[in-house]
Amino acid sequence: MAKYCQTIPYNILQVKNTNEQYDHVIGICREVFLKKMKDYGTAWRILRPSSMTDQIFIKAQRIRNIEEAGVAKIDEDARSEFIGIINYCAMALIQLDLGIQEEELPHEKAEALYRSNLELAKKLMLDKNHDYGEVWRKMRISSFTDLILMKIKRTKQIEDHQGQTLISEGVDANYMDMINYSVFALIKMEFEEKS
Repeated sequence: MAKYCQTIPYNILQVKNTNEQYDHVIGICREVFLKKMKDYGTAWRILRPSSMTDQIFIKAQRIRNIEEAGVAKIDEDARSEFIGIINYCAMALIQLDLGIQEEELPHEKAEALYRSNLELAKKLMLDKNHDYGEVWRKMRISSFTDLILMKIKRTKQIEDHQGQTLISEGVDANYMDMINYSVFALIKMEFEEKS
């Protein structure tokens, strides 16, 4: 019965904006990913997913420190750290799929895997936006930081239990959520703080 319901819980125009804004933010992240891959290759392929989680933790904790202190002393702001979280989560998802490897991953394949994981994250966001509406737009950026830190704690717990869960989603779902929380924070930085 519910699938025939014509009531839409949010404004169609807002969804269009979210689509465009999401793609804009991911375009920025992809550009950083590709430039770093040109500089460093795919050296990240040697990292275990748990090491990726720790890198994401470092970035999220730095964002929180900047939010609380109100100032950064090095030349990377919270915006660049959210970009880093998105890219590390995408790399971690690739590692979960392919396993750890010391050999260089062809750049075209790395980019294709990056894109496909970000498309999955966007689909998840659209599905959740359908159910929750655009409620994230009423949230503070600091709440996204806290939610990312919570997801990292959950991810570490699952990793410490060798991926075994009783009822919870796996590590991959947590990485996807961290991508989307970071995108939301960047959308608010890029579009809402400027208006």
